[in-house]
Amino acid sequence: MIRLAIAEDHQALIDGLELLLKYEEDISIVGAVNDGEALLDLVRLKQPNVVITDIRMPKMDGIQATAIIKKEFPHIKILAFTMFDQDDAVAQMIDAGANGYILKNTALKEVLKAILTVAGGQHYYDPNINVTDPKSTSAKSGKGVLTVRQKEILKLIGQGKTSREISEELFIGTHTVDTHRKNMARILGLKGKGELLRYAVEKKYKF
Repeated sequence: MIRLAIAEDHQALIDGLELLLKYEEDISIVGAVNDGEALLDLVRLKQPNVVITDIRMPKMDGIQATAIIKKEFPHIKILAFTMFDQDDAVAQMIDAGANGYILKNTALKEVLKAILTVAGGQHYYDPNINVTDPKSTSAKSGKGVLTVRQKEILKLIGQGKTSREISEELFIGTHTVDTHRKNMARILGLKGKGELLRYAVEKKYKF
């Protein structure tokens, strides 16, 4: 059973999602809130499997809420549900730990597909946004595109810095750095422990 929490400051969208999921036997909505702080309270109380959240919300935005949830509950899957399709917004949510990103103008049945996909341990990105992820259901074969944060980390890798050193410099967790390393290796089609460093040096990310 997928235990779903919803964070959205437009009640009409919450109502639409609840109507969509009402008859889904494998999904149970444990709560719906209108701001980021309330989302944290809900997650800590109900501990859902999946969270679907807007980015722009009162009190605390979805990016900050996502980062906190992922730090406290790494196993919870988070799906961004937003109007923002800008590369920077997508990158920030991915950096915060989101497992998927879907636009609000997407058909509701596609939202259901996205929820089921992230609940199953895969990533899901709306085909209308400029992101390629190796686990994405919409990803095409071949090498993908790194996010701004991943390029930043790759540059530091090229300088010979360890994950711990990178985490201290960028003020992010060591586990987050290691996760980015694994994702970059997959996206770039690299295998082997030293291949990412070699790639970073060859591409002059060390400068």
